[in-house]
Amino acid sequence: MTDTSEPREHDELVDSTEQPFLSHLIELRARILRGALAVLLLFFPIYYFANDIYELVAAPLMAHLPEGSTMIATDVASPFLTPFKLAMFSAVFLGMPFLLHQLWAFVSPGLYLREKRFALPMLASSIILFYAGMVFAYVLVFPLMFQFFASVTPVGVTMMTDINRYLDFVIKMFFAFGLAFEIPIATLLLVWSGLTTADSLARKRPYIVVGCFVVGMLLTPPDIISQVLLALPTWLLFEVGVILARFTERHEEPDDAS
Repeated sequence: MTDTSEPREHDELVDSTEQPFLSHLIELRARILRGALAVLLLFFPIYYFANDIYELVAAPLMAHLPEGSTMIATDVASPFLTPFKLAMFSAVFLGMPFLLHQLWAFVSPGLYLREKRFALPMLASSIILFYAGMVFAYVLVFPLMFQFFASVTPVGVTMMTDINRYLDFVIKMFFAFGLAFEIPIATLLLVWSGLTTADSLARKRPYIVVGCFVVGMLLTPPDIISQVLLALPTWLLFEVGVILARFTERHEEPDDAS
C-alpha cells in the first residue's frame, strides 16, 4: 500500500497558501523582466553573427538558385532590418528553455504534487519537440520545397528572392513545424484534462487526418510537397500522442482503484 500522506500534505498546503492578486502581478512582472533580459543578453552576441546566421538560414534556397543568381534587398533599410529581425527571433528561439522555465516557476507553486510530476516532463518534452520540428523543416522540408520551386520556374524568369520576405517565410515555416510537433503534448493534455479519452480520439482519426492536411494547406506554400511533409508528421505525432495517452490511462487505473 502506497503512502499518500506526503502528496496529501503538499496539496493541502497548496490549497491553504493563497497569495493576494497584487503579489501575483508583481511576480509575473519579475518573471517577464527576467525573460526579456535573457533575450536581450542573447541578442547582442547573436546580432554580431547575424550575417553568418542568415547565410546558414538561406543555404537551402541558395543551393537551388540558378548559377550566378543571388538574393536581393528591395527595401532601402532591409540590409539592416533583416539581420536585426533574425537576431531577435534567434534570441527568442535560443532563450525558449529559460522563458519556459520562468513560466514554470510562476505556475508551479499552485500545482498539486501529481500535476507537478507530469508538468515538468511535459515542459521539457515540448521544448525538445519544438526544436525537432524546426530541424525537420530545415533539413528535409526546405531543400525539397525550394528544389520544387526552382524546377517550376518559367523559362525566361530569373528566380530571385527578397531577403526580408525570405526571412518572414522561413520564420513562419519554423513556427508551423515547431507547433505541429507539439501534437503529442496537446493530445496528452486533452486526455489528462478529462475533455476526451484516447479511445474517443482514435475514433475521430478520419477527421484528424483530414484536419492535418487542411492545416498543412493553410500553413505552407501552395505546393503539395510541403503540405504533405507537414500533414504526415502531424498525423503520426497524433498517433504517438494517442498511444501515450492510452498508456497513461492504464497506468492510472490501478492508482485510482487503490
